[in-house]
Amino acid sequence: MTEPNPKADLLRYLQAARDALLWKLEGLSEYDVRRPLTPTGTNLLGLVKHVAGVELGYFGDTFGRPYFLEEPPPPWWYTQDAEPNADMWATADEPREQIAGLYRTAWAHSNRTIETLALDATGHVPWWPEERREVTLHHILVRVIADTQRHAGHADIVRELIDGSVGLTKSGDSVPEGDRDWWENHRRRLERVAREADDS
Repeated sequence: MTEPNPKADLLRYLQAARDALLWKLEGLSEYDVRRPLTPTGTNLLGLVKHVAGVELGYFGDTFGRPYFLEEPPPPWWYTQDAEPNADMWATADEPREQIAGLYRTAWAHSNRTIETLALDATGHVPWWPEERREVTLHHILVRVIADTQRHAGHADIVRELIDGSVGLTKSGDSVPEGDRDWWENHRRRLERVAREADDS
């Protein structure tokens, strides 16, 4: 049995969600990565943009390691006077490569913070209420993993609605095998069960 390594375990789950979010962009048009597919506008590129900001804020500013030192933060950054939800969608002038690149840069910045600090190291979340601002790296890691995995789930559904691609990875090995007919039969069965439950 190997020695427990809580930090490595937490980082592994965070990285799995990061990878899942980025692969959901692959092979899609600029329209499809920006396309709002829920009443609140959820879209794939906006999810990636959001989690990039989450990581840079929580693993950067919170621990006195701000990312935006050499250059000003983008207009959607929390310290700017941004419109509500500005981090949840990409303008036509924000290339997919730029947003995905920012997310990869955020990973590297976050990983350096995680490697440098102990799990019980304390930081301060500047946008939280004063009485809750003091946090540990462990707390922030758990919070960011939960947030990123949640948004990876959103991306799963949005990508499936766009072109039917499913799964945690490109291989789709986390989903039972079945051709289009199998899945359509499965979906019809679930619809029938739902109606039967509603009638009872």
